[in-house]
Amino acid sequence: MPVEIKDKKDKENQKMAETFERVLDNVNTCSRPSELKITDMRVVDIVGAPMHCTILRIDTNQGLVGYGEVRDGGSRNFALALKSRILGENPCNIDKLFRRIKQFGGHARQGGGVCAVEMALWDLAGKAYGVPVYQMLGGKFRDKVRVYADTDVEGKHTGKEMGAALKIRMDKGFTFLKMDLGIDLLYDEPGALNAPLGFVQELKESSENYNAIPRNLTEEERMQRNRWYDNQNIPHPFTGVQVTEHGYDILEQYVKDVREVIGYEVPLAIDHFGHIGVESCIKLARRIEKYNIAWMEDMIPWQLTNQYARLSRSTAIPICTGEDIYLKENFRPLLEAGGVSVIHPDILTVGGVLELKKVGDMAQDYGVAMAIHMAETPISAMAAAHVATATENFLAQEFHSVDIPWWDKMVKKGVKAPIVDHGFITVPDLPGLGIEELDEEVLKEHLHPDYPGMWLPTSEWDQDYSHDRCWS
Repeated sequence: MPVEIKDKKDKENQKMAETFERVLDNVNTCSRPSELKITDMRVVDIVGAPMHCTILRIDTNQGLVGYGEVRDGGSRNFALALKSRILGENPCNIDKLFRRIKQFGGHARQGGGVCAVEMALWDLAGKAYGVPVYQMLGGKFRDKVRVYADTDVEGKHTGKEMGAALKIRMDKGFTFLKMDLGIDLLYDEPGALNAPLGFVQELKESSENYNAIPRNLTEEERMQRNRWYDNQNIPHPFTGVQVTEHGYDILEQYVKDVREVIGYEVPLAIDHFGHIGVESCIKLARRIEKYNIAWMEDMIPWQLTNQYARLSRSTAIPICTGEDIYLKENFRPLLEAGGVSVIHPDILTVGGVLELKKVGDMAQDYGVAMAIHMAETPISAMAAAHVATATENFLAQEFHSVDIPWWDKMVKKGVKAPIVDHGFITVPDLPGLGIEELDEEVLKEHLHPDYPGMWLPTSEWDQDYSHDRCWS
């Protein structure tokens, strides 16, 4: 055979092989959803994304893998304790399994285990049937999910410094912003805070030193952390802390300086006020109304329904809360009382994907918009974005990892980087959450110091069980 013909034949064969490979890549080899079964659950803990996160993986008998995540700062055990309740079950029976395990969730980080499992079930169901999660929730209301850039106060002790940091976010394409503004800015300012003598110093010490990440502590270290935690855990009405007129002057000037840098066209939300009573919150709100604030978030504990109603009636600034509320029914009192203009659930606390969708739909009935709290990895970011895509009254989704260069790189195969592009997430038409494979090398670089293993066996949880019926 002449060389020219042989080369041509080799090229044709190569082309055919490449075509065959492309076809195989699009074949659904897991075409038996009714026979799908959960075979294992494993976790890996990372830090710096921006906080401590437990990533959950649920394996199946057909090679499909579903990803979930425990909320930032939560315990992996909240999820692992549920393993024996779902082993051998079909992950496509999402609602059935959620109802079996939801009693083990709770408010704030205590909801993280249930939410992680529920999220992974949605991922598996979407992959089994070959459809994206948003389609299973009813389809699209929008093609792009607006993301707001959160910006903490650390290193930004003047309004000009915060404004400069926010301006960088705007230059990156973000069209919605949020910043911190709280009494921690006043700790070292004489005459700015009124409180029982010595208590402000205690609050400062606890806020600077409390750290939930370390697990291997001495008894003395653990006792000290618990004391700091106790200070941070005093509900707002019981601290006795009040802001003085001098303090309000400083906080107002801070907001004014921010607006002078970023302008008035971009929405600006505010969070992390510190543990002050509702009266001080009202005074602050009235001071900064003129600066067109998108919302004031978590000013007091969400459980204080009547105080939220009072706060909302006392200011023209929209009031927002919800990131620590578990299950739809616990949002209803705030909505019925008119305590919020924006509801702000976290997909890793509220109960997961479907519960988040239900909260958004319920809020719409009360004329309330839904923003979404999110401070974790691309897994929960994509899960929240799927819900946002499918929810009509959605406003904006939080993004807390603007300054984390490796955040996108956690995804090896699936949704393409940058996941957040010029202030928006475009949810792809990929099955499940859109994350086919995580990059284990990236995860290894950011492992939790006290949980160094990667996807280690969790067989000790296979048989864990108790009689947990909540009624007799």
